[in-house]
Amino acid sequence: MTASPIVVFDLDGTLIDTAPDLINALNFILIREGMPAVPMAVARNMIGQGARRLLERGLELDGRTIAQDDVNRLTVDFIDYYAAHIADESRPFEGLEATLDELSELGYRFAVCTNKLEWLSKLLLDRLGLSPRFAAICGADTFGVAKPDPAILRETVAKAGGELSAAVMVGDAGPDVGVARRAGVPVIGVEFGYTEVPIAELEPDLLVGHMRELPTAVSRLLPRR
Repeated sequence: MTASPIVVFDLDGTLIDTAPDLINALNFILIREGMPAVPMAVARNMIGQGARRLLERGLELDGRTIAQDDVNRLTVDFIDYYAAHIADESRPFEGLEATLDELSELGYRFAVCTNKLEWLSKLLLDRLGLSPRFAAICGADTFGVAKPDPAILRETVAKAGGELSAAVMVGDAGPDVGVARRAGVPVIGVEFGYTEVPIAELEPDLLVGHMRELPTAVSRLLPRR
């Protein structure tokens, strides 16, 4: 039998608008440590490379040099706070559930490939009632590699019961385009996510400005079998 075509999604900035809760957690740590909070407009585009890197970038903005042991300690505190507030304000991007319904009816299956920790990803999707929609939810710690290393995408597709030849990646930033290119799968960029470099400049195969446009884009790149 031929594997069902599979749509692999990034999480933060692609499926879910997680910026409010991530930035609240970052600012909780910064303020506690006597540093200024980072404005939402600045911090939004710092998201996407995992909790530790977000925290490091927040610390760098204050110009302080912090020992790695302290960064390790603060990262643990950040994750603890974030986990306790993971779905306070985070919500699916407009039209997500209707789009997943439409794609599902067309025969596509879904997976998540994110640089967020797997347990945090599952916790967030559980809280939002979305976990059952995905055949696999994989994070930076699932296989010991993070995007753009192609191994994380290859293994995510395999865990979801799919094949790379019948997969497409959907994401909002450089790591998503990079992992897709390295794994040899087509990639769709969403224009409403978190990225310092405009997604159009990263040259994904197709761009969408709203979730409602995704089924048409997916069908162009990954025809149903």
